[in-house]
Amino acid sequence: MQLRHLRYFVATADAGTVSGAAVAVHVTQPALSRQLRQLEADLGVALFDRSAGRLTLSRAGRELLAEARAVLAAADGLQARAGVLAAGRLERLSIAAPTVTLTDVVAPFVATMPPEDPVVDVRAADGLSPGEMLDAGADLAIGARAVRSPYASTPLAELPVWAFVPPDDPWAGRVRVGLDELMGRPLICLPPAFTSRQALDTAVERSGAAWGPVLEVANGTIAQAMAAAGRGVAVVSDDPRFDLVPVAIDAGDSTLGVRLRAAWDSRSAAADALEALARRLSAFVAERYPVSGPVSGPVSGSGR
Repeated sequence: MQLRHLRYFVATADAGTVSGAAVAVHVTQPALSRQLRQLEADLGVALFDRSAGRLTLSRAGRELLAEARAVLAAADGLQARAGVLAAGRLERLSIAAPTVTLTDVVAPFVATMPPEDPVVDVRAADGLSPGEMLDAGADLAIGARAVRSPYASTPLAELPVWAFVPPDDPWAGRVRVGLDELMGRPLICLPPAFTSRQALDTAVERSGAAWGPVLEVANGTIAQAMAAAGRGVAVVSDDPRFDLVPVAIDAGDSTLGVRLRAAWDSRSAAADALEALARRLSAFVAERYPVSGPVSGPVSGSGR
C-alpha cells in the first residue's frame, strides 16, 4: 500500500467519479482506475461498488475513508515537521533544568518570549547532569556540570547561594557572612542532589569547617518557609520569599554560588537556533540577576 494510492482513494470518494478524481490528482483515468484496483488488492476489500454503471463507496470504503484521511493528514504533518527540522527551525522546545532554575530563571524568561518563538515545554531534572537531561530527550538542558562532545554548551550565569534569614535576625543588616559563622547556626538545606547543596558541601569540604545542626527539606520554598518560622537559616539559591532577607555567603576566595551552563546537541539541525536561545537566556539572567552577572567563556563541548 502506498500513500498515493490512499490519496487517489480519498480524491475519488470526494469527486464521486474516477474522471473527476483523475482531473483533481493530475493522472489519466485508466491509470487512476488501476491504482484503485491495486489498493483494493492490497487491503483485501472492495472500496467501491461498481454495479449499475455507477461508482459508489462500499460499506468497507465508507468505514475506511476516515482512517485514510487520518493517515494522509499524519503523513502531511510528518513531512511538514521534517521540513521545519531540515531548515534548522524550532516549533517546540523542551527545556530541562533543576526545579528552582525552572521557577526562578526559565519561567520568567519564557514570559518574555514573543509569539514567533517556539512553544516551550519544561522538565524538572533535579539531580541530573545536563548531559543526562539531553540523553533523556531535552532540547536545551541547564545545569551546573559541563558536557562532553557531541553536546555543546555555553556559560549561562553564576547565581548566588544565599543565607536567608528573617528581617529581625541579627544578620539581616549584613551584606555577607563567613562560612565559619554559617556553620555555627542551625541550617535548612536541600538534599545533596540539588546544586545549591552541592555548592555548599564543596565549600565546607574545602574549608574544613565543621557542620552544625542541619534540617534537610524537599525544596527551596519549604526551606524558606522553615526559616521564616524561625527553624534556622535557609541556604538555597531561590528568589526571596516570605519577606526573608538574602545574605551572601563568603566561601573564602569567592561568594558561594551555582555556576550554570546551557547545553544542547551540536548534531541537531536546530543547533544554531538552540545556541541563539541559550545566549538570549544568558542575557536575560544577567539583567535579572545583575549582582551575579553572566559567566564569561567560550562555547564548549568538552568535559561533563
